[in-house]
Amino acid sequence: MLEHSGHQAPWAGIRFYPGTAPALLGVPAHELRDQRVDLAGLWPGAKVRRLTEQIDVAPDPAAALEDLALCLAAEAEPRDPLLRAIVVSLAAGHSITATAKSVGLATRRLHRYSLAAFGYGPKTLARVLRLRRALALARAGVPFAETAARTGFADQAHLASDVRELTGESLSGLVGR
Repeated sequence: MLEHSGHQAPWAGIRFYPGTAPALLGVPAHELRDQRVDLAGLWPGAKVRRLTEQIDVAPDPAAALEDLALCLAAEAEPRDPLLRAIVVSLAAGHSITATAKSVGLATRRLHRYSLAAFGYGPKTLARVLRLRRALALARAGVPFAETAARTGFADQAHLASDVRELTGESLSGLVGR
């Protein structure tokens, strides 16, 4: 819930497959990293107002937001097949070098490509993807030590450290939500 003028208001968001938002927003991901950017800062104000009004008056604003995202995706250029190949390779735990080789890029080119598509380099993307795998296991009830071992962390402390570094929250706090 977002708080606005002392009142709580419902909110909704859209999570895109890694690397797809830049094509929809029209901006390389690294230009938006670690920032909170109003949509009006990316698109013409009239377009943003029109879209905001459509969502605000919809019977189900979350569904309207999802419909908007689907329309934007349909209008965007086709997704670059390299994006999926990079994500799949890194999510499987392959090294940066092996990933670069498998997609036909030099490691430096993979890094530049990753900055534009994901907002950070392939090493950070690999950490985020590994964290997502770990959180899925932990939320499914797998003990933290076993989760750490199954997802390639040295131990539970390493998992907890990565969670804190990447999310700013404790492992148990994040899993409990």
